[in-house]
Amino acid sequence: MTEKTPKPSEAATSAWTSIMRARERLLGAIEENLKAAGMPPLAWYDVLWELARSNDGRLRPYEIEERTLLAQYNLSRLIDRLEREGLVRREVFAEDGRGRWVLITDAGRTLRTRMWTVYAAAIEAHVGSKLAEGEAKTITALLARFL
Repeated sequence: MTEKTPKPSEAATSAWTSIMRARERLLGAIEENLKAAGMPPLAWYDVLWELARSNDGRLRPYEIEERTLLAQYNLSRLIDRLEREGLVRREVFAEDGRGRWVLITDAGRTLRTRMWTVYAAAIEAHVGSKLAEGEAKTITALLARFL
């Protein structure tokens, strides 16, 4: 006996395609705005933001990975780069010499604030200006079903 593979409706497939296209286009536009302003990529902001809003400005690498959705390999390389730029530093766990914290530095906080100025304007230009407040809330509520 063969099981029949469930197939999405045309509407569900169209919704999926639209979500993916919108995501790619919006991220591309925001990356372009950051680049035009001489800022680093959005992934830098994401890591710095998660560190800035955490307790004591520090997280374990796996916590950053969970919060940013960056793959571990990419995250390790990004943290190395952020550390070379003086935006974060690594610190050994006091209790366990094997583990590491990643801490945001003052320079990292400053860059995150500068990036937010560009990022916020990009969000408004590419999203906020195209939606009424109620529409934005509706999209948020609909997308929350997937989170």
